[in-house]
Amino acid sequence: MDALKTIACLIYPDFMSLDAIGPLQVFASANVERQRQGLPAYYRTLLLAEQAGPIRTSAGIEVIAAQALDEIQASEIDTLLIPGGIGEHQQVCNQRLLDWLRSAEPQIRRLGSVCSGALILAASGLLDGRRATTHWADVETLRRDHPNIEVLADQLHTYDAHDTQGNAHLFTSAGVTAGIDLALALIEADLGRVIALAVARRLVMFLRRPGGQAQFSALLSPEPSRTPRLAALLDWIPTRIGEDLSLEVLAAQACMTPRTLSRVFIQELGVGPGKYVEKVRLEAARNLLQDAQASISTVSRLTGFGHPENLRRTFQKHLSVSPQEYAQRFT
Repeated sequence: MDALKTIACLIYPDFMSLDAIGPLQVFASANVERQRQGLPAYYRTLLLAEQAGPIRTSAGIEVIAAQALDEIQASEIDTLLIPGGIGEHQQVCNQRLLDWLRSAEPQIRRLGSVCSGALILAASGLLDGRRATTHWADVETLRRDHPNIEVLADQLHTYDAHDTQGNAHLFTSAGVTAGIDLALALIEADLGRVIALAVARRLVMFLRRPGGQAQFSALLSPEPSRTPRLAALLDWIPTRIGEDLSLEVLAAQACMTPRTLSRVFIQELGVGPGKYVEKVRLEAARNLLQDAQASISTVSRLTGFGHPENLRRTFQKHLSVSPQEYAQRFT
């Protein structure tokens, strides 16, 4: 058998512990599942830092970095992940770290980030000309500070094992739990779907959310204080999702002209009324399907999509899965 594949996380002061420990636990669990099947371990997990020793996380606890960067050859690392956390603000200016990443990148089979770790990769220049995502709260920072990057705001990760444009080598993921989705995708590419499924079951997780799936719920955002002119309307929309929510109906409810309402939606939410309503309806459909509360035909009717084909198209556009697949994976 080949030597164990080293999966390393490069940590730094005030990194988010879940961004590193979450993915590493997924790889460790893959070893456990292989051993249950009478197979040898496949991965070696490792925490790296500029200096070996205790590193304080953003949660205030300390973890131990087993090795320093100058104690390991980059070629020994199969996969390197850069976590996010409030400490990334210092690391984007850490030239020693950025230089090491640039020199290590050609020697590492897979190099990726979790959450705001994408800002560190971006600062190194490695994401220039590429597609990237990050935690939704950092999307605008990534887009503003790095105009040469194609920022995908509504995506869980950019890893694609079959991609020929470099996305199997250099990739990013969204916040916190998206790093676990990324780790499952990497394991599936290495060891197959059976092992990935076994790991997901063992960790009581959804097998693998597709990388193109949206990051967060439309019903959780935005806060009313950030949308003062729309707050009452945004509370009203979810109570009427099965009814006519055309622009004219919304405008009448908000006591605005359709043109004014469209302008206010763009100003305060960044999307038009139609797209917002679609996302709210999608979220309601997701909740009904994952709770097995109704058939797909009934869900389509209750959430305002009408025909199941309209629901299917919306699921494919936003979640990269069909309603049937979504229901099977969550119920």
